Amino acid sequence: MRPALSRLGSARSATLLALALTAAGAGAVAAPQAAHASVTRIRLGGSSDVSRTSWSGPAFTFNGDGAVVPATAAKAIAAITGGSGSIDVTVLADSAATGSSQTPECDVFMGLSGVNSCTTDVVTSAADGNNAQVNTDVRNAEFVYFAGGNQCVYASWKGTSLQSSVQSVIAKGGGSGGGSAGHHINSAVVYDACTASTDSATALADPYDSSVTFTTGMFAWPNYADTINDSHFVTRDRMGRTMAFVARAVKDGLTTSGKAWGVGVEQGGGSLFLDKNGLATLSGSDAYVVLGDHQPEQAVSGRPLTYSNFKIWHLTAGQTFDFKNRPAAATTPAA
Repeated sequence: MRPALSRLGSARSATLLALALTAAGAGAVAAPQAAHASVTRIRLGGSSDVSRTSWSGPAFTFNGDGAVVPATAAKAIAAITGGSGSIDVTVLADSAATGSSQTPECDVFMGLSGVNSCTTDVVTSAADGNNAQVNTDVRNAEFVYFAGGNQCVYASWKGTSLQSSVQSVIAKGGGSGGGSAGHHINSAVVYDACTASTDSATALADPYDSSVTFTTGMFAWPNYADTINDSHFVTRDRMGRTMAFVARAVKDGLTTSGKAWGVGVEQGGGSLFLDKNGLATLSGSDAYVVLGDHQPEQAVSGRPLTYSNFKIWHLTAGQTFDFKNRPAAATTPAA
């Protein structure tokens, strides 16, 4: 978590099922540059960006907490470069880091092979999504990492130049990733937490509680349609709220297929690497994929959620899930 420089906003059949399931540095540090009143920029590594005509991605990393996971980051770098050359990374954060380093994500990236530079841009408002320097940094990068923090700030960049700039990185064969809030923003349906952070008990008791809000139309990554990411999954007992998110997405038509896929990743090193063919491989402990492939029996404001026959896949370290060729609705999930 990055304590804020500036922030936006503040950060029963289904219930029983949920309870049962959840029980189950290189380079020099440049002086911070004020690119805009509320934007702080710090660049590590090479002063010039890599020049190359083609890249081999896209590739993605989805982490259960905000920290960069070297194992999946290294896979993403290798996938984007094709094993040759180096990339530039831009880290987008909604607030300044605290502690001994102001660039904790870039510190990790710069320790990995194949990274030419890493720039941290602290972008605290929707208006700063049109900041020229930030957009240049992103468009010149081959990988964009969203730091942990407040995903409502990230969602506020929808409709700004920054949304298009991140999309351009994927279009040229680069990659995107993030942890915690940065994991949330990379799914097709984003739980944006713009009013409050909900929990399983609240969301199951009323899936239309004011704390359950979504942003759609932010990013649409290849092979990752109709997904809703969730983070800190086991530690914070979030299976129930993911079920509520899935139910809402199906009931409200937030997805394109009439189905919704919750993707929960545990903290403490849990990370999914998603390659250009849609195959996700888990590093660290525990990820869950939760499928809702039909309308809930009851999903209305002020009433507890009733939704039977979720399909749930539990991944452990090294296991995979194919998001391009997803299991059919009738498939019985593996335990």
